[in-house]
Amino acid sequence: MKHLILLVTAVLSFSCTSPSQKKEAHDRDEMAATKRITLLFAGDFMQHQRQIDAAVTDNGYNYDDCFSQIKEEVSKADVAIGNLEVTLGGEPYGGYPGFSAPDEYMYAIQNAGFDVMTTANNHCHDKGRKGLERTIHILDSLKVPHLGTYLDIDDRENRYPLFIEKNGFSIALLNYTYATNGLKTKKPNVVNYIGKNLMLRDIVKARAKNPDVIIACMHWGTEYQSTPDKNQIELADWLFAHGVDHVIGSHPHVVQPMEIRYDPVKKQQHILVYSLGNYISDMSALKTDGGVMFKMELSKKDTVKVENCGYSLVWTYRPKFSGEKNYKIIPAASPRDKLPVNVANRLNIFVKDSRNLFTTHNKEIKEYFF
Repeated sequence: MKHLILLVTAVLSFSCTSPSQKKEAHDRDEMAATKRITLLFAGDFMQHQRQIDAAVTDNGYNYDDCFSQIKEEVSKADVAIGNLEVTLGGEPYGGYPGFSAPDEYMYAIQNAGFDVMTTANNHCHDKGRKGLERTIHILDSLKVPHLGTYLDIDDRENRYPLFIEKNGFSIALLNYTYATNGLKTKKPNVVNYIGKNLMLRDIVKARAKNPDVIIACMHWGTEYQSTPDKNQIELADWLFAHGVDHVIGSHPHVVQPMEIRYDPVKKQQHILVYSLGNYISDMSALKTDGGVMFKMELSKKDTVKVENCGYSLVWTYRPKFSGEKNYKIIPAASPRDKLPVNVANRLNIFVKDSRNLFTTHNKEIKEYFF
């Protein structure tokens, strides 16, 4: 009888589960089975002389204030990636044209939540072999994954493409630059220059490891031009045709359009961002004083999908206007009533120009706010 009572109780318990409860349980199981990851990309991390001077303290340098207003948003991403467009070449420190930032700059970038840095850009040779190698050593000492420049060919072979394993995803990252300001790479160092033969070999190597997505971070384009040049357009088409899933660009120091492309044959989505603009700098000409953070949310069950993506405008608040000691990245959606009138006016110009560009040229990618 005791066993019968237990059986009846179990049956009654099962029969009391409503259809809606069953659906909720099914939905929870589906969500648990679906893997998700959020990637965030930021543009050019510059370090001009005035930025270095502003960061001086009694004990060295401090850049934490620079990232205080975006740190929370960056840290929410599973993987945050930025373009380190300076060397960590040691003293003497300097800005344009031979960038060498204090190590504290990278400490603050990491503390702000950035996980990966790309280093193949036109300034990676600014301090010669010493600067290139020291940058690699500092990033390694901080355990910050990086890609684009290498001590030698063996170093490149062992590290590249860079694979990020997170949340059940395997993300293959590629990084190339159009040039290095006329400064040639000297052996044994290696810099990833844009070249179709090299890139195709790298894509094949990446694909052989069966990643969920391949993302190419391209340092390309025409400086200060708000629309992509013909080389960018042609190269983006080529990258997608040869197996790259998404392309994120930098270098022009201004933002450029972005789009989602659909491949009806493979039933895939491709994200293309031509230029993220400046993330932080001392540039003050129109359109160069800000940039975007681009966020991409991927899901994976049977296939990998782009669940959501969007851009958020950011702007560099400089001491000249703020009266504060240091430079600071602020969300472009910051309340204007808390800003001096001259600052609000300049910010409004950047926001208006950027939104006009994106409204005209973007394809299915919208702004998000944080």
